[in-house]
Amino acid sequence: MRTLIILGPTGSGKTGVAIKLAKRLNGEIISADSRAIYKGMDIGTAKPSREEQDGIVHYGLDLVEPGERFTVADWKAYAEAKIKDIKARGKLPIIVGGTGLYIDALIYDYHFKGPTGQKIGDFEQKSCSDRTEIKGEYNLIGIKWGTEELRERLKKRIDQMYTEDLFNETKKLVQKYGWGSQAMKSDIYEYAYKYMNGEMTLDEAKSKSFYEDWHLAKRQLTWFKRNPDIIWLSLEQIEPFVIELYTE
Repeated sequence: MRTLIILGPTGSGKTGVAIKLAKRLNGEIISADSRAIYKGMDIGTAKPSREEQDGIVHYGLDLVEPGERFTVADWKAYAEAKIKDIKARGKLPIIVGGTGLYIDALIYDYHFKGPTGQKIGDFEQKSCSDRTEIKGEYNLIGIKWGTEELRERLKKRIDQMYTEDLFNETKKLVQKYGWGSQAMKSDIYEYAYKYMNGEMTLDEAKSKSFYEDWHLAKRQLTWFKRNPDIIWLSLEQIEPFVIELYTE
């Protein structure tokens, strides 16, 4: 059984459609999101809540503390182990995320080396700069949106995220970790904190957060569009297409 990969830019609806598919196809989800790995960073990373997970097992969330080292090599090893375990139990592994390097490392079987030639984890000392043909059985489905539609989705999501819950989460993260971690120095937390300290108006903070998300989405799309193996479908097309693909 081919592992299913649902990918696309931030805010494109990946998690929601993946959960629907997991319920229909007896699947379990592995997150390929380089920010969802951090504990305590829930609202600001749009991590699915327990309620939103709707009883579907999720892996790859809350793996490390903000600031703790976790490389793409670590994620690859983690994902490969989870895929093997999920398949062994007769279920469908569903990779969901927008971190292109995570996904490429898995499907092209990248190997890694550190700057001084040392091994990282269990990986051999090889270059990971070149893409070759996919190493294994994967179906890659990308979520396709028009530019303006995606922009509006991102704006709406930012508006929904700026709540007291976000401010409380930001305060707790700053108190516990400070600003020493790069994970805390980007995207919504930085601007939420500046708003809380009176350095920005709420509208300014939301605007900055939106543009961070929008620039991230464009980078993700540029990365993914180099891959000819991705089947691009609208959000509405994905569920019937994948159901037919896995029930032939």
